[in-house]
Amino acid sequence: MHASTSPPPLDPDLLLLAYRSGVFPMADARDDREVFWVEPRRRAILPLDQFHCSRSLAKVLRRGAFTVTCNQAFERVIVECAGPRADAQGTWISHRIEATYCQLHELGRAHSIECWLDGDLVGGLYGVGFDRVFCGESMFSRADNASKVALAWLVAALRRAGCVLLDCQFITGHLASMGAVEISQAEYLALLRAAQSPTDGEAAADGLGAGLEVGLGDGAGLALPAGFAALLADAAGASSSPGNFIAQSFTQTS
Repeated sequence: MHASTSPPPLDPDLLLLAYRSGVFPMADARDDREVFWVEPRRRAILPLDQFHCSRSLAKVLRRGAFTVTCNQAFERVIVECAGPRADAQGTWISHRIEATYCQLHELGRAHSIECWLDGDLVGGLYGVGFDRVFCGESMFSRADNASKVALAWLVAALRRAGCVLLDCQFITGHLASMGAVEISQAEYLALLRAAQSPTDGEAAADGLGAGLEVGLGDGAGLALPAGFAALLADAAGASSSPGNFIAQSFTQTS
């Protein structure tokens, strides 16, 4: 008998090319060795200026019920996202997909937001960032409001980082309640192309933007960690707690 070997992670250049083209990978089960590529006819996005922060969520943010971090426990977040859920549905995050995104994280292209309660990881999300795009992959919650708080911090950090497109892939009731909408694939691709084009004063002279040969060293990746850090600095400069600062920002733009 020959010992089985795990399939290698997907090539990061191929994966980023897929995302830049509106396609992403999934698997049928945790132990599935194969992946398939998905291009939904209907796509969920969350317009960053239309995030719905309910009064109850704003209260949780202001109270600082959770300690929120960025990129402090990426591997743990993706494992939690792949874990059993209350609805008893299986997971599309296979071990191969997990290894693929952990590799992408090491290359600075995949990021996580974590929510901690008394030192325990109780919620979070992860996704892929490039140019002015963030593609949310999955989230989990082990405490009331943890995933909502993680999403609120993600939206606030992306806005601070200059992101213009938050891709949620598939619509759910949870996402819709927080402002996500469903659009056609054609509409999504138009937004995706625009978010990869250089803005006035950006590095157009360096050849960055739409039509760029995809690579990990193009310097155009979305800096979610930098946006997160800038958000904390802004809150400190305003002599406000980060949660209160974020809640106030949503109140001002809603």
